[in-house]
Amino acid sequence: MDDSEFHRLKRLPPYVFAEVNAMKARARAAGQDVIDLGMGNPDLPTAPHIVAKLAEAAANPRAHGYSASRGIPGLRRAQAAYYQRRFNVDLDPESEVIVTLGSKEGLANLAQAITSPGDIVLVPNPSYPIHPYGFIIAGGSVRHIPIPGAHSTTEFLAALERAVRHTVPKPIALVLNYPSNPTAQVVDLDFYAAVVDFCKRQGIWILSDLAYAEIYFDGVPPPSVLQVPGARDIAVEFTSMSKTYSMAGWRIGFAAGNKTLIQALTRIKSYLDYGAFTPIQVAATAALNGPQDCIVEARETYKERRDVLIEGLHGAGWDLPAPSASMFAWAPIPKDFAELGSLAFSKLMLTQANVAVSPGIGFGEHGDAHVRIAMVENKHRIRQAIRNIKNVLADPSRSIDLYLRGVGDNITPLKARA
Repeated sequence: MDDSEFHRLKRLPPYVFAEVNAMKARARAAGQDVIDLGMGNPDLPTAPHIVAKLAEAAANPRAHGYSASRGIPGLRRAQAAYYQRRFNVDLDPESEVIVTLGSKEGLANLAQAITSPGDIVLVPNPSYPIHPYGFIIAGGSVRHIPIPGAHSTTEFLAALERAVRHTVPKPIALVLNYPSNPTAQVVDLDFYAAVVDFCKRQGIWILSDLAYAEIYFDGVPPPSVLQVPGARDIAVEFTSMSKTYSMAGWRIGFAAGNKTLIQALTRIKSYLDYGAFTPIQVAATAALNGPQDCIVEARETYKERRDVLIEGLHGAGWDLPAPSASMFAWAPIPKDFAELGSLAFSKLMLTQANVAVSPGIGFGEHGDAHVRIAMVENKHRIRQAIRNIKNVLADPSRSIDLYLRGVGDNITPLKARA
């Protein structure tokens, strides 16, 4: 017997990123110096005062029991205070805020709570994998809204209206994610207002993923959907401390907004978990309530990396837009390599340039003409990656030939293949 007999696993496709990750592991085992611009795993350290608070709280013997599934009261109050000062949105920490084990877990659990078999959810494509698959795992179905690149409010609303008109039964929810992972697309408050108005008229929930709220570069902070008057009637928003405070491994996130959805998530979480380790929640509270210099410093670091990456790749002959937010660049595959598709191009980049990127197909079929480049290495390593990439782009025919001859279970050194 194997896992192919399990119903929910049958609904999941092969994990595209696993292929690149396996090749990356083999390359490193073969002694290759892989520059990993694939996974969006923050490399910046967590601020010392946050780590110190974790250690202080963990030293208390009484802090090691079960915690609160919906989050300790102080942390929920701290998140409500963040929304007030950042977005001028007043939230009730008792009924409109819940702590989750990261935004990914929060969205997946809410999908379990609200999805009935056969329910349809609208999800942009490309999109972060948990956005569609959280609902597929829960027994629902997904209607994709194609957005392969930048789009205007008018274009998105037209696609949204078309999707609702041609979907039976009517969709129960719409997932939004701005700044977007993987596309780095940003939107303004007028966009949210138009979407809220449409979804209210249609009776569709809005689930907004705002994980990259604080990673922006051009002086315009990304808005929250909850800033739209009346949005809380239909919307809930997920945020995370992973990127904002470089706390990805701590697994702390939040859901905020509509009381009905927060109550549904609270109830299902009460059956599934006891909440994050209390000292982690105490430290997260200190992060939200304490000095915010670390956010500014992180933002500046990612901006410097973005500038180095975009300028360097432009100089290497790779034309890609500069992201105005998130920690990713959404890069069209260079035309000489376009016929490969994103998975093969990602493998070529790994075997020929020793640079790992994420294939766009992993985020949906409409991402296959792009790769996602994560700005999670320092500027020196990014410059090294650019030099390697420039050599690959300089002779496309040779690079493709070497890739086709050399790809396989064993990744051999570049000099040996040349």
